[in-house]
Amino acid sequence: METPSSTLALFVIFTSFSLLSFPVFSQNATNDIKWWCSRTPHPKPCEYFLTHMPNSSAPKTKSEFQKMAMKIAMDRALRAQNKTMWLGSMCRNEREKAAWADCLELYESTLIQLNRTLDPSVVCTDFDAQTWLSTALTNLETCTTGFMELGVSDYMLPLMSNNVSKLISNTLAINKLPPVEEKFEDGFPKWVSAGDRKLLQASSPASQANLVVAQDGSGNFRTIKEAIDAASKQRKGSGRFIIYVKGGIYKENVVIGNNMMNLMLVGDGMRQTIVTGSKSVGGGSTTFDSATFAVVGGGFIAQGITFRNTAGPQNHQAVALRSGSDFSIFYRCAFEGYQDTLYVHSQRQFYKECYIYGTVDFIFGNAAVVFQNCMILVRTPMSQQKNTVTAQGRTDPNQNTGISIHNSRVMAAPDFKPVQGSFQTFLGRPWKEYSRTVYLKTYLDSLINPAGWLEWSGNFALNTLYYGEYRNIGPGSSTASRVKWGGYHVITSPSEASKFTVGKFISGGSWLPSTGVPFASGL
Repeated sequence: METPSSTLALFVIFTSFSLLSFPVFSQNATNDIKWWCSRTPHPKPCEYFLTHMPNSSAPKTKSEFQKMAMKIAMDRALRAQNKTMWLGSMCRNEREKAAWADCLELYESTLIQLNRTLDPSVVCTDFDAQTWLSTALTNLETCTTGFMELGVSDYMLPLMSNNVSKLISNTLAINKLPPVEEKFEDGFPKWVSAGDRKLLQASSPASQANLVVAQDGSGNFRTIKEAIDAASKQRKGSGRFIIYVKGGIYKENVVIGNNMMNLMLVGDGMRQTIVTGSKSVGGGSTTFDSATFAVVGGGFIAQGITFRNTAGPQNHQAVALRSGSDFSIFYRCAFEGYQDTLYVHSQRQFYKECYIYGTVDFIFGNAAVVFQNCMILVRTPMSQQKNTVTAQGRTDPNQNTGISIHNSRVMAAPDFKPVQGSFQTFLGRPWKEYSRTVYLKTYLDSLINPAGWLEWSGNFALNTLYYGEYRNIGPGSSTASRVKWGGYHVITSPSEASKFTVGKFISGGSWLPSTGVPFASGL
């Protein structure tokens, strides 16, 4: 992770983007700031900060308006980060310090996302911009969540109050554009380089490793953390860097920061190479910081590894893996935990032939993510708990995020089969107001409750969420008794369902199935 001082030195340039999806304005519209801001979700902070900009004047075009809106968002985010750093000395206990530390990291990431959206030297499509702005907004939401889940929101959060989230939400509304379908070559999207295709298709990508981790001393290092630290110093350029992790149980918490791009971790298979930890909210961590393995650096690939959290259901939120890595791929990996096993936090992600185990909200977050050919296995929860497979966290209707589960299987894990009749299991529940999750052509076993979906709290989000099911099969797939919420959809149109496929939903954030899989980039 970069230091706060290096973050403050980020090269910030404000530029304009096309606004093709912004409402059409009259050519003779008045050049009034209030008029422009009234077109955003949060007009009051827009109007206030625009009118208080040095030498401010009303924008004459839509592109000028976006340039000013982005400049305001970045300026206020920088100020908020400085204030957050200063508040560290005011933390009264370890729980406040834990939540505060998350916020420092998350503000750093927010500034990186805003900066890369603005920097003219970075190739940035409209869909890229929407992804990175969505991530920036998710980061700030996660910062707030940490204080709330540790029960220390009364003191610090009012001191951290600012308008950054509203300003980023405004830029999302201005920038909103539909995703562009990728063109694929040999089953892979364009952003997966030819070299990476060979690695993923190779019978032994470990043979091309730059570094080897082995507990018996036969490699370069005995721990994964040591190898990653060395990789950050040894690597040259931005090409793929491969770390081979030999079979063994690695008891360590690993973080791959923003400065470590295009890293690939290859194990000996999910039954052989296991990374395990036990941090949890019950143990005093935030959900964000409880991850056994966390990755933020873009272009990350993992193959043949199990990520595990052994805190158990009694310790509540306990993450096995958290990913905020854009264009990340997890291939033939396993994720084992109970509540909050797999935190698909943000950015574009793809999971292929993976096994995910858990109980409550065990696939959750606000990434744009597709799961293909995965096994989703429900475990035995605590007494009186209800199992929920997903808890998607979209907070803004203009975020291009959601969970898409395609051609997979949702079943009872071996420990749950004998008792599954004693517990209720649901496909998901709305963690946030605009929660979005779809199941496409997926096998749903008999453990799924006929209602399908569970409320989060009363009527919260039931009309603003988007939950969809398309041509699923299995004893739990009948939609005859499903919920009657305004946001629930039995999808019958292939064109509607295709919006959530690899090709369209994550626009290149995926790895397509190889020969023998009965579908490609679409349905």
